[in-house]
Amino acid sequence: MDKTDIECINAYLGGDADALAPLVEKYKRPLYSFILKMTEGREDADEIFQETWFRALKNIHKFKHQNFLNWLFRIAHNLVIDRARRSKKNISMQTSFGGEDGDSTLEDHLAAPGISPSEEAGGAGLGEKIEEAVKMLSEDQKEVFLLRMYANASFKEIAKIQKCSINTCLARMQYALTKLRSILKEEYEELQEAMS
Repeated sequence: MDKTDIECINAYLGGDADALAPLVEKYKRPLYSFILKMTEGREDADEIFQETWFRALKNIHKFKHQNFLNWLFRIAHNLVIDRARRSKKNISMQTSFGGEDGDSTLEDHLAAPGISPSEEAGGAGLGEKIEEAVKMLSEDQKEVFLLRMYANASFKEIAKIQKCSINTCLARMQYALTKLRSILKEEYEELQEAMS
């Protein structure tokens, strides 16, 4: 964690109610993206996002000055699991967002930093295929994959979030990658041909 995070947290603990605003701004995109992917576009992603911050604020005095984003991921992970247990439903990415086209999900509307519209349009087909392939992973494998690829979390941190051993975490990632390679074999071969 960088010094700015520690300074913001200490200022908040010291009574400055607005001190965490930079942290909310800094971490809102990766945290919300993680929640959205773990809930697979469910309408309650906003609620989980807000509840994550509420719980973080309520328990900030317990934070041990490690990685703040991973602490937020752990809180969000627990909320997603609790909600899934309560609803006893399978989580589905089929939930639509009711945007202008009626078929999109909230995930479709998250802007990708550093990608121009033309690059995004060119890779949209492949991106959609990857998204569909990720949906086919088991929940544990999907979570490891998303935390590693989108949040750049270490396997040690992911193991803490999932409450499992690092070896289990590594195995889940290996199974996820093997399954994704199998599902996306055709696209990979086409990409290789296009690059040669």
